[in-house]
Amino acid sequence: MSDFIQDLRDLNTLVVHERDRGGEDLLQQVKRIGCKSENIWPIPVNLEKKFDLVFIDVTNQPVDRIKGFLNSNGSEMPTVIALIGYENPSTLNTIFDIGAHALLTKPVRAAGVLASMLMARRYWAEQLRFSKDLFKLRDRIINLQKISDAKFILMRHHGIDDQEAYAVIRKQAMSKRTTTLEIAQSSYATSVIVEKIHTLIPF
Repeated sequence: MSDFIQDLRDLNTLVVHERDRGGEDLLQQVKRIGCKSENIWPIPVNLEKKFDLVFIDVTNQPVDRIKGFLNSNGSEMPTVIALIGYENPSTLNTIFDIGAHALLTKPVRAAGVLASMLMARRYWAEQLRFSKDLFKLRDRIINLQKISDAKFILMRHHGIDDQEAYAVIRKQAMSKRTTTLEIAQSSYATSVIVEKIHTLIPF
């Protein structure tokens, strides 16, 4: 647990909340945890990239304005903790729409701030890991399709089976000291391989 708390202390946090007593109490609690924090209100147009975690009061605020702000820096969205004044359907929908990682009800109690930050950061990290894994999986599927396309060309034009087609691609990749993907996605797969097919496969 101490490691998690230490990680929090390295975060740049932004409190998007009126500078009233509630906002001041939250700022003080975040500072007591050890985070570097700033306050801003009303919700600005742009979010600076330096902020890792954002507390944002979503009460009676337009969803589009919140989403535009949170996604304005062009990079991955920071950890977001929504602050709500009441639990009506509109407010709850806003929480889901903006992709908040945790929430705090107002007035904010000191006992819940640290726990919400820890849970939000963990949820954010899991989302980030999942997104990266998903991109890798998509890339792998695309790459496999490119290899399959190259194999199909060889199979169709030269009457060889799937294994023989892959062997051709693999042999060319080894001779060129590159990957089967590079061979498959280049013009080499449809021109050079075809031209040299007779030297690679005995007929």
